[in-house]
Amino acid sequence: MTIRVLIADDQALLRATFRVLIDSCDDMEVVAEAADGQQAITLAGLHHPDVVLMDIRMPGTDGLAATAAICDQSELQDTRVLILTTFQTDEHVAQALHLGASGFLGKSTTADAFLDGIRTVAAGDALLSPVATRSLITRFLTLPVPSSVAPAPERFSGLTPREREVLVAVAEGKSNDEIADALFLSPLTVRTHVQRAKTKTGARDRAQLVAFAYQSGLMQPPR
Repeated sequence: MTIRVLIADDQALLRATFRVLIDSCDDMEVVAEAADGQQAITLAGLHHPDVVLMDIRMPGTDGLAATAAICDQSELQDTRVLILTTFQTDEHVAQALHLGASGFLGKSTTADAFLDGIRTVAAGDALLSPVATRSLITRFLTLPVPSSVAPAPERFSGLTPREREVLVAVAEGKSNDEIADALFLSPLTVRTHVQRAKTKTGARDRAQLVAFAYQSGLMQPPR
């Protein structure tokens, strides 16, 4: 299956570079390019891409507003937004993940990591690497979240003890393989528990599941 990608970045040179990288792969293609957030919203609705590469800082409608608009559309529920940022410590990344983005990549990443990131997000599995998850916890989720949008602890009341145990490990930044080794489970079983936890909590993906766990107070950021 070919992964269909929409590139949203206001820098034409970067868009061209990303296009060359993506189109060089047999398993993915660029379906459209957007120079600002409004174009990204319009083109996402037109092409229904599997992945939107979204720059945060764009003129007019920025990447945050575009991410929210795309993730709020029911007809785009299968479209994943992957945030591109110059600085992975950008405070806006936390907002983007809360709005429904599926992860983030630094623009300084290697070509292989860039392409693997797209594949990871498109697969809907480990949408944040363990390293990225730990960075997310320590840098972003310690930021204040308005009480009006913070998820309530009751969101997790339907989880089984095993699902909760797996969720805690996910929120600590462990990969599926690491969780499987620690809990004496198969990676497939771990993946199933993660999927069930996402379904029960209403989390769009693994990144939002981690965000919910910390923002609700179920997990406490490391000191």
